[in-house]
Amino acid sequence: MILKDIFQSDLQREIVESGNLRSFRSGDVIVNMDSYIKSIPVVVSGSIKVIRTEEDGREILLYYLTPGESCIVSILAGMKNETSKIKAVVEEAAEIMMIPVDKAKDWVKKYPEWTDFIFTLYQKRFEELLEVVNAVAFQKADARILHLLRQKSQLYHSKELSVTHQQIADELGITREATSRVLKQLEKEQILKLSRNKILLM
Repeated sequence: MILKDIFQSDLQREIVESGNLRSFRSGDVIVNMDSYIKSIPVVVSGSIKVIRTEEDGREILLYYLTPGESCIVSILAGMKNETSKIKAVVEEAAEIMMIPVDKAKDWVKKYPEWTDFIFTLYQKRFEELLEVVNAVAFQKADARILHLLRQKSQLYHSKELSVTHQQIADELGITREATSRVLKQLEKEQILKLSRNKILLM
């Protein structure tokens, strides 16, 4: 189990004893906007995408969670008994260890390595959020789309991606028309190849 690679034996044992290992399918919602966090997810296998949703229904991808990671926004909201400001959706079928919030609070005092884990996550997520802000403010749509496709390629360990133009548009908060236009231009430049609901990175 991935937990052996990131936590020492005592904390590892408590996580296994206190947590609930669950399996999820692609598309399952793990955390919803404005919901109270009762359990903190630690990804064992698969991946999760963390999204910010606006009142008008628009969404933007903030970052991905991969094995050995958790959602710092969920951790902080759970510990402070506040509602979630994000939505977490399974990207790739996943096994997730769901850790009760009260245990996560206790471990901050009991295990320095758990506190280190949280601070490391905080730093990584903060840097990724800065990249999102930079991309939205300064990068053109083609750079943002290509960056997202390369992220997905790394997640799935494949250059062939099963993804629609609408999915890309939703994750980046841009229109489907603009997405399709950029993808066709990238195909002309031989950076990728388009087929029905699939994209092959060259």
